[in-house]
Amino acid sequence: MTIKAVKSLSEILLESGKVSKDKLDKVLTMQLHNTEGLGRRLVDLGLVSEVVLLETLSESLDIPFVSLKDFPQQTIVLEDLSEKFMRQYKFVPLSLNENVLTIALSDPYDIYACDAVRMATNYEVKINLAREEEILDAVGKLFNTDTTSMGRIVEDIGKNGKDDLSIDDEGDVDHLKDLASEAPVIRLVNLLITRAIEMRASDIHLEPFEGDFKVRYRIDGVLHDMEAPPRRLQAAVISRLKIMAKLNIAERRLPQDGRIKLRVLGKEIDFRVSTLPTMFGESVVLRILDRESVVLDLEKLGFPDYDLIKFRDLINRPYGIILVTGPTGSGKTTTLYAALGEINSPEKKIITVEDPIEYQLGGVNQVQVKAGIGLSFANILRSILRQDPDVIMIGEIRDAETAEIAIHSALTGHLVFSTLHTNDAAGAVTRLLEMGMENYLISSSLLGIMAQRLVRVICPDCKEAYTPEMGVMEEMGVSQSEVKENPIFKGAGCEKCSHTGFLGRKGIYELLLMNDDIRELILEKAPSNVIKEKGRSQGMQTLREAGWHKVKEGISTISEVLRVTQVE
Repeated sequence: MTIKAVKSLSEILLESGKVSKDKLDKVLTMQLHNTEGLGRRLVDLGLVSEVVLLETLSESLDIPFVSLKDFPQQTIVLEDLSEKFMRQYKFVPLSLNENVLTIALSDPYDIYACDAVRMATNYEVKINLAREEEILDAVGKLFNTDTTSMGRIVEDIGKNGKDDLSIDDEGDVDHLKDLASEAPVIRLVNLLITRAIEMRASDIHLEPFEGDFKVRYRIDGVLHDMEAPPRRLQAAVISRLKIMAKLNIAERRLPQDGRIKLRVLGKEIDFRVSTLPTMFGESVVLRILDRESVVLDLEKLGFPDYDLIKFRDLINRPYGIILVTGPTGSGKTTTLYAALGEINSPEKKIITVEDPIEYQLGGVNQVQVKAGIGLSFANILRSILRQDPDVIMIGEIRDAETAEIAIHSALTGHLVFSTLHTNDAAGAVTRLLEMGMENYLISSSLLGIMAQRLVRVICPDCKEAYTPEMGVMEEMGVSQSEVKENPIFKGAGCEKCSHTGFLGRKGIYELLLMNDDIRELILEKAPSNVIKEKGRSQGMQTLREAGWHKVKEGISTISEVLRVTQVE
């Protein structure tokens, strides 16, 4: 038997608190019109992750929960069990000990599967729990007919007789809604999202082209092509995402923005959704905001000790402006969040103005910019000053008006944090001057400017020493003797890092501190390269020099440092 006379799945989930009674009742009502198992339905609707569901059942029913990623060691071939039979009942044999056959099954309440296996083999059946996707992958490998999880879902959609899946601009919206609500389409979208979380992606890109439909994940700042649904499912997949984000699925001519909140792999994750009409349909990008994985600790961001001490001194000053510069995606906001978290205390009132608010900070007043109703950075900042703040964080200085208010705030006793898009630290001074700010006001208000980039970290599981090419060393500005003294490493690529050779990212920093010499240069409106050289003569490390230290420490590679600092 699969299980003895034990509690039902509903009772187990309610007692464990994994699903609320209201949501469970709603799904049970839907079950009256659906033949799928309750557990499968809960997973498909995103009410509980499959891993959390199986872990809960494993604990309550005392059935082992196993991972089949180590195939083929954990599976066996039996003549009485065909591939079609295993796929039908969604199980795979693990071991045979005397007269007891152990199988991996995703649904412990599926008595039909166990009875069918018992009748086909004449063995007693013992079950272990495993994820359905892993079971079907193991079956494919067992019979060398490896079909991907996405391929199996697409086959299911075809079997349901839904052949007319491509909807043009004049298509039937009701039909599209029905299609997007079909279980296989829901499962397909859930698979795309779950894979992205498993692979630590920060963004999911779904892009329609003339001949195909592309899916790309941004992992550690770099886009990678992924397995994508066929072109005919483009409308269904995009409509499903728009329904989840509460967007208008009938509107395909204008860009739309929305949010999705899901529990994926046991974690609460927010998705910021953006749609954009293109020549061949709507392009959709999901920004993944995983609060649990974001690092908001200055100690862990990658600062060298000497820069961390200086930066901590800056953020604890009573007033002035601290700027963080760099391109989009270089971690500026994360650094500012970490700084605010460190100085946050009951004695200080901190207000931020952001567009958009990416993560919620406890004890910090965060304001969202809404330009459509006149709530711009400048308008919000004027009101903020009447709120008696000690610390103000401005998401980005985009125009002269915002810059002027930021400088005025710093000169009237507030500590101001903000960001600018410039290539290096000294370039921020030039940018403020170009915005029309007076040189004496910049000189008086600035405390320090930090440029930063994110470099990918070599995967520790496949890390290996190598000798870089001469051209790369010359571009980096290092000699062969330096390379001989410091072994250089790279990642060969393995399962853990999805064969990229990298796992995670760390920051490299260029910290320019204001002192009498630098202020004098600002008053003289000196070019940024002169300010930069003066900073270097006083101990400032450039981004590339900071990157070379990461290479010598075996944290990153020369090519990676060159990639993120190539504008220098």
